[in-house]
Amino acid sequence: MQTVLKETTGVGAEHQQYLTFRLGEETFAMPILMIKEILEYPEMTSVPMMAPCVRGVLNLRGRVVPVVDLAVRFGRAASKPTRRTCVVILEVQTAEEQLDVGIIVDGVNQVIDIPAADIEPPPSFGARLRTDFIRGMGKVNGGFVVILDSSTVLSIHEIAALGMVTEAGTAS
Repeated sequence: MQTVLKETTGVGAEHQQYLTFRLGEETFAMPILMIKEILEYPEMTSVPMMAPCVRGVLNLRGRVVPVVDLAVRFGRAASKPTRRTCVVILEVQTAEEQLDVGIIVDGVNQVIDIPAADIEPPPSFGARLRTDFIRGMGKVNGGFVVILDSSTVLSIHEIAALGMVTEAGTAS
């Protein structure tokens, strides 16, 4: 598993820091090196004919940043904004370019260190997420934190394809 972590993060992974956040009652994590900033739930502009998981776009210092509702991306009901709801801005590398993408989360918890030895491979069955969305299961305080694979969860090509399917389904 250590080799995979080194390849996907570009850093030696004796210990790696992760931002933990909540979606509903579940805790997830992403490598801190991908996080650009965390925003209070902002005003967003909705964009017609986008995938259902794309809540809209926001203006981040003059740049257009798409915002993905992670709950919808995981096949759940759309997030209902609360006082703790925020948007985490991530830097996502595609084959062509580097993009900023926002994800809506129900609350940010903390930054934690998870030693590489405490990261197990994704479960082969029984997870409530697609296993390709899961990079690993971090052992933390006697439980597990789901470490997401952002390149799959936020795959621009897959999200765009979902938008085309939705558009085709509503056009008939």
